[in-house]
Parts: sequence; C-alpha cells; structure tokens
Amino acid sequence: MMNLKSIGNLTLKSAAIGAALLLATQIQAANTLRWSSAGDALTMDPHAQNETPTINMNRQVYDTLIQRDQNLKMEPGLALSWEPLSATQWQFNLRRGVTFHDGSAFSAEDVKFSIERAQANTSDFKAYVNTIESVEIIDDYTVLINTITPDPILPSYLTFVFMMDQTWSLTHKVSSPQDYNSSEETYAVRHANGTGAYSLLEREPDLKTVLQKNPNYWGPAAQIETIIHTPIASAPTRIAALLSNELDFVLDPPIQDLKRLDGEESIDVTSVPQIRTIFLGLDQGAKRLRSNPELGKNPLADKRVRKAMYMAIDIRAIKQKIMRGLAEPAGIITAPGVNGYNKALDSRLPYDRKQAKALLTQAGYPEGFKIRLDCPNNRYINDEAICQAVVSMLSKIDIKVSLNAQPKSIFFKTVGNNDSDFYLLGWGVATLDSEYVFRYLLNTRSDKIGTWNRANFSNAEVDQLIAKIQQEVDLAKRDQMIEQVWKITKEDITYLPLHHQVISWAMSSKLSLPIVASNEPLFRLATYKK
Repeated sequence: MMNLKSIGNLTLKSAAIGAALLLATQIQAANTLRWSSAGDALTMDPHAQNETPTINMNRQVYDTLIQRDQNLKMEPGLALSWEPLSATQWQFNLRRGVTFHDGSAFSAEDVKFSIERAQANTSDFKAYVNTIESVEIIDDYTVLINTITPDPILPSYLTFVFMMDQTWSLTHKVSSPQDYNSSEETYAVRHANGTGAYSLLEREPDLKTVLQKNPNYWGPAAQIETIIHTPIASAPTRIAALLSNELDFVLDPPIQDLKRLDGEESIDVTSVPQIRTIFLGLDQGAKRLRSNPELGKNPLADKRVRKAMYMAIDIRAIKQKIMRGLAEPAGIITAPGVNGYNKALDSRLPYDRKQAKALLTQAGYPEGFKIRLDCPNNRYINDEAICQAVVSMLSKIDIKVSLNAQPKSIFFKTVGNNDSDFYLLGWGVATLDSEYVFRYLLNTRSDKIGTWNRANFSNAEVDQLIAKIQQEVDLAKRDQMIEQVWKITKEDITYLPLHHQVISWAMSSKLSLPIVASNEPLFRLATYKK
C-alpha cells in the first residue's frame, strides 16, 4: 500500500506547491468550501449529459419537481405534492413564491417547457420522459402530466429532470439541449439560471467552477456561502492539497491512501457501497470490429467469445490488488438496494482460463484476435488500472487488446457516438429500480430508448418485457418480469459485469457533509464544525 509518509519531503512539497498554483486564484473566504475530484462536470446544460458528476454539479444550481434526501428517499422539491388521477395521468401541485436566480418567478409554464426540452433529440434524459405524451397547464401552480401508457415509476424519473426558466432559455437561444456528442457550444454550457440552493458565479471548464449561495432559496438556507470546485487529475496533488488545508473535500481519494488519510486527525474518511456497477460493454451488433476491420466478421457477436472473455477475467485479483477490497464482484449490472436485485443471479461465471481458451477455439479463434478497449481515466475508481488488468488477463487467452485510455470528456463522446467495440462503463441506478438499467442498456436502441445500449443488443422478448414492466402496477408480477429480463441477458452474456463499486470521501474534520450512496454531495446540507 502506498503511504504518503514514505514520499520524500521534496515530493510532498512539490505536490503541495502544484496544488497551491492550481488554487492560487481561488477566493479565500472563511465560509468557502473548496473541493476537488479527478474530473469536471461535462456541461452546465442540465439536459445534455446523463453523467453523475455532471448531474451533481447541476443539482446544486437547478431543482427537480421531486428530489431525494441523503438517504435517497423521495421528498417534495419544486412540487409540494403529486398524485395519480388515473392510470395515465399525474397531477403535480407546485410551490408558490419560488424564483429563479435572476429573480423571475417559477411557474407551470417552466415545468411544461423543461419536460419538453428533456424530450428533445439532443437530450440525454429523453429516456426518463419517453412515456410522457403531454404536459397540461391547469393554472400557474398546477400541471397534469399525461402518459402514453401507465408509468408507475414516473416520479422516480422526475427526480432527475431539472427545471429551467423558459424565458431565460428562449432569450439565450437554448430552447434545445446542447448536442454534446458533436461538441456544440451554447450559452447554457457555461451559464445557468436555476432555482437551486446555489447560483453559478463562474465557470471555466476543467479549471474552476464557483457557486454562490442563493439568498432567496425556497428551502432551508444553505450554511456554506461559496463553493469552489477545482478538478485535479493528479491524485497525489489532490491529497497533498487536502493535507495542506488548501482543499476541504476530495470526492475521490485514491483507495491506496484511505488508511493513511483516516489516520490523520485533521481528516475524516467515510465509505459506503455505491448504487453503481462497473462493467465491460461489447458491441455484438456490429458487422465487423472498428478497431480490427481486417478480421472480417465480428467475434463479439458469438456468445462463446463473450463467455471466453468473461471467464478469462480474474475478478478476485481485481478486487484485492486494484480495488484493495473495496468492491464486490458482480454477476448483473445492478447493486444491492435496487428493486429487482437478485443475489442468486449476482453470482459470476467461474474464472477459468483453460475453458475460456477452449471456447475461443470452438468459436473459430484458436489464435485469438486483436481489439481495442476504450476506457476512461478520470471517471470511476481506478478505471484505467482496471482496464490495464483486463488487457493483461485477456492476453493470457491470446486476445490482444490495445488500451485507449482517455479523459471522460473524450471517452463519453467515443462511446456515445457508437465508435467503440469494447469499453468500460459504470452504471448507477438513478431510480433504484432495475427498469432504469433495462431502459438504457438493454432495450433495442432507438432515438428515445436504449440510448446507452452501445452493445447493440436486440431481443424482441426483452423489449416486450421491458414495455410491460414500465406499465405494470402489480408489484409481484412486475418483479417476476424483472427477474426474467435478468435471466435472459445473463444467459446471453450481453455485458461483462465486473464489480459493484464502493465509494469513499475524504474531508476536513471541520466539515460536516453526509455521504450519499449515489455519490452526489448535497452541499446544501454541508456545515463547518465549530
């Protein structure tokens, strides 16, 4: 285990100086929370990217009709109450007196506009609202949401649909979400006007984001006046800055340093199982490999090849050597705590290189093949190290993998544009229901659903089951169908699950910030200890 005390004073001082240079321009105020993570939010457009760090940053500024507390239980947000009026109609009663950061009033018109904006083709949240047929304005503080079919978990999805100011959006020509995959730049990418506990004061992508307390926030007043986020790719630099009191909070401390940090009197470390599973995606639908077109056909289309790759991965070694025990081997892409999780189905195929090699031979690849693995290097815990281990393990069965590790801002565009044969991804379950996984990763891909199904998996029975799951109000029947989808896709080896992630936060002992299993800090709940 790496021990920061074993690093020479010169190295530590150099790291601290590097952090100081990065933080030199930051506001130094008594009630300023300074925090860091390896990567930045991808955009401030609240409907452009369904990625947790991006959602987290936007959640400080924008609100949803329904929100979740630190225990992930739903509670009123901009809607004081909601109720189904029929199988296909929900009524939402809005808060009165809420204003956006520029002082304009929040009303039902903004709800209708925001939901319709989230349904746009460039929205990465359109699958959240794809069952909504229309939004009716009854009066300024009452809306009716009509769904095409019954949608019993619509409230859960609406905890991630941020409300925007219609007038502000039209004025700044951002009535549609940013097209992130084409690198479109719009006013909403660096500016915001929400109703949240904090307003956006300054935004320099990949350098600095400054948030300021909203004095007119509708909820309990935040205690922290200013929040400054500085993304720092270097883990040693992040930790040095925390130890030297230049940072108050590090979202993603290296797991090899957790014991050392926990031993520091001035630092508190907390850990919790995250609602997120790390897995490998394989494009089984492409005619040939993009990274090896000379091969002719696509080996990933053969279940025997996918099974061989699965069985060649020593997940216990990854858990112990790379994750330092802070991970739980996974057999399905959903974690304990999510509705539909099944411990029996969460079991893995055995690690067996000999059997894996035999499967490759049966599939017609006795000498293996070449392929590229696309991997983020600043998104998940030890993501690049996991990918390096996978490359090494697959080489043992003669699959020659070239690793393409990239910052997440590039990586997500690569996968999002369907330019990857083989990739590492993590999936958090926003609604705490397996249907969320199905809606994004397993439904046959279209413009509105299956939008992250870059495995290009398509199964008519699974599509039919998902459609029924989305409408079924009998929970026992619904759970049976969820189990059936997991069984079908587990048998197909649609994806290669790796592990359920455990998150750890490190912060100044003077800071009180409850850890959340979604890995989304709720800064409105943060306080400094006296």
